[in-house]
Amino acid sequence: MDNTSARMDLGNKIKELRIKKGLTQEELADRCELSKGFISQLENDVTSPSIATLVDILQCLGTSLKDFFRDADDEQIVFGKEDFFEKTDTELHNTIEWIIPNAQKNRMEPIRVTLEKGGSTYPDQPHEGEEFGYVLSGSITIIIGNRTVKASRGDAFYFTPDSEHYIRANGKSGAVFLWVSTPPNF
Repeated sequence: MDNTSARMDLGNKIKELRIKKGLTQEELADRCELSKGFISQLENDVTSPSIATLVDILQCLGTSLKDFFRDADDEQIVFGKEDFFEKTDTELHNTIEWIIPNAQKNRMEPIRVTLEKGGSTYPDQPHEGEEFGYVLSGSITIIIGNRTVKASRGDAFYFTPDSEHYIRANGKSGAVFLWVSTPPNF
């Protein structure tokens, strides 16, 4: 790749990031204490920034040099058992697997919960966001405040966590389900 195409990619990537953040060239320039003309020239590949100026611009756009230049093809998309983080609670008789590592930094956080017979999740306080789940095996009761709702294998659930909430296993075999919280809460 020659310098011209690298610079063109730089200008386009900055423009895409600026638009994604909902900023005008003027707003970005103000945040970075640069001129609107410089931002325009940069995005149109008329000029290139110094490394220090590029770092400042990327900081104003909420990213870093490392993330900006990371090739999207390098990002892990599929996660296997070896990537999962597992925690077992012997008092509540549950095992939680964080099936997407470091999901706390994402917009949603999926986990796989295994409840033994008589097991439950820890009661969670009301919080912002939404909860979604899918029962893989067994059956569960979802407790949200004073409300209880049952779900079985193949059922999905969805609720706003505006009251204390938790899930317990029904029957003799326990249950396994996926549970996704947005924003991350587990």
